[in-house]
Amino acid sequence: MPFTVEQFFDVFEAYNTAIWPAQIVAYVLGVVAVLFAVHESDKGSRIAAGIIALFWIWMGVVYHIMYFVAINPAARIFGAVFILQGLLVALAGCVFGGLRFRFTARPIPITGALFVLYAMVLYPLLGYVFGHSYPRCPVFGVTPCPATIFTFGLFLWASRPVPIYVLIIPFLWSLVGLSAAVHLQVPQDYGLGIAGVLGTALILWRNRKLKQEA
Repeated sequence: MPFTVEQFFDVFEAYNTAIWPAQIVAYVLGVVAVLFAVHESDKGSRIAAGIIALFWIWMGVVYHIMYFVAINPAARIFGAVFILQGLLVALAGCVFGGLRFRFTARPIPITGALFVLYAMVLYPLLGYVFGHSYPRCPVFGVTPCPATIFTFGLFLWASRPVPIYVLIIPFLWSLVGLSAAVHLQVPQDYGLGIAGVLGTALILWRNRKLKQEA
């Protein structure tokens, strides 16, 4: 990697300090997305999808292109990819209305709820246990790894087939995130790898089942 562990966490410190109180807004938006996604409705699903899209676009522009680029030139590419993901989710969920969410007490939605819980609560707690205290740490909604886990969580609540084109980038980022767990001393990102691989597999399996039932 073109940067050290210390430089990596220095970026989080500068970023979190500069964007405060965006972190609180992100948590509020996350809760709003969950509340609107629990019960299926066209308006609620579009709002939840819009919030997911907003997270990805924000991270692409602000985190990657404005801050992470200071230590990694590839951040410009990452930023463009994250912006693209945000636009794809907005297109699928807000424009076409193809992302519909509903929580039910079944294994796949329950797994999604666990991912949401991990992203919003357990991820920062584990970070603290592993010595990553604020502001030198990833924060939900405004940094890539917890936001990606959250994205998979809500996608697992989908009541219609999830378009493949909104899965590719989160899946690839979940593999990239494993490098943080291994090389950058962020053990909580092992959860990202699990969310990416397991989440993608479950979504694809459920997509096929929903199409067979249609």
